[in-house]
Amino acid sequence: MNKIIGILAGSLRKESFSKKIGNTLIAMAPQGFEFKIISLDDLPIYNQDFDDDNQVPVTYTTFRKEVQAVDGVIFITPEYNRSVPAVLKNALDVGSRPYGHNVWDSKPGAVISNSPGNLSGFGANHHLRQSLVFLNVPVMQQPEIYIAKSNELFDENGELKSEGTKEFLHKAVDAYIAWFNKNVS
Repeated sequence: MNKIIGILAGSLRKESFSKKIGNTLIAMAPQGFEFKIISLDDLPIYNQDFDDDNQVPVTYTTFRKEVQAVDGVIFITPEYNRSVPAVLKNALDVGSRPYGHNVWDSKPGAVISNSPGNLSGFGANHHLRQSLVFLNVPVMQQPEIYIAKSNELFDENGELKSEGTKEFLHKAVDAYIAWFNKNVS
């Protein structure tokens, strides 16, 4: 049975570089693994009243079940104001509630950040890691995965045209799979 790795792209934009990177990763899943996009597009902002009053949106339930069903998670984030986009933080919050039902718990993770600029989403990468520590998501430490100039990497069809970046991502996926296999019993 294949191990399933969820891919979460922290952007809602239809031409999102994070989504394009996620779609690129799907084909890189090695034998014995399946990479699956988990959409954040329809998640309302987390409100504890939904859980407390048994009025949980269907999208919360669907999302929580999707995350619960995966064996690991790859987070792909752009950087907004030196941090993660609200949609990605919201997904972390939705999945960590109600208290005691954290769907992220112990799922091996990796973080990929990207930016059209030279800093490659460094701030977002590290802010996301802070939240993942609290959620008990062990995160691969090396290699760190920062992608600069993401606006120059894709063709008009959303295909990665940079062979160097493709090779870098392949090495990162291989490292994540090796790390995943060491950390999952």
